[in-house]
Amino acid sequence: MKYIAPKVHEGSFTCPHCNAISQQTWWSISLDATGYVNHKYGEGALRVGNCTHCTNKTIWLNEKLLYPTTSTAPIANSEMPQNVREIYDEASSIFSASPRAAAALLRLALQILCENLGGKGKNINDDIAALVSKGLPNIVQQSLDIVRVTGNDAVHPGQIDVDSPETVGSLFELINIITEYMVAMPNKVSGIYKKLPANKLQEIENRDANK
Repeated sequence: MKYIAPKVHEGSFTCPHCNAISQQTWWSISLDATGYVNHKYGEGALRVGNCTHCTNKTIWLNEKLLYPTTSTAPIANSEMPQNVREIYDEASSIFSASPRAAAALLRLALQILCENLGGKGKNINDDIAALVSKGLPNIVQQSLDIVRVTGNDAVHPGQIDVDSPETVGSLFELINIITEYMVAMPNKVSGIYKKLPANKLQEIENRDANK
């Protein structure tokens, strides 16, 4: 499922209430000499977005999301290993408050995921290289390296804006994509394969043994 990180005054994003990508209408509140003033599309410090799909509201102070307090990160892939899921969920819980901290946690989640896939868990770059040597699809390799490099910049500041909810929101998506390719799809195919008749499975085994 495509995910668009919520951002103040954006025309549409993934609503943190209904999880639909929906249009948003906006108004703002500012304080002047006459008191509080409402501004449609205004530049008041307190900004309110209204989801046209579920009609629920988001409330922002300048660029910071105040309500809802639930995470706006994508839900974890149901096939994600539990030890990876725990870190993913922790990153999700602090995403709105600190995208940078969430990015650093997602890098850790990626390192644990690589270890689950057969890596040594000591050097994430080496683990990715080892997976590539075993035939890792190019699109998955790119996803792994995006999370690795961006997560590194969260710990050791470089040239990537890891304070951007959009940048870090995409990392959650990529962790889910990696899980889908490397965990969920193999599990699904293996489950279907094992349901083939025993004689057909034996024929396949004999065929491959004669190569």
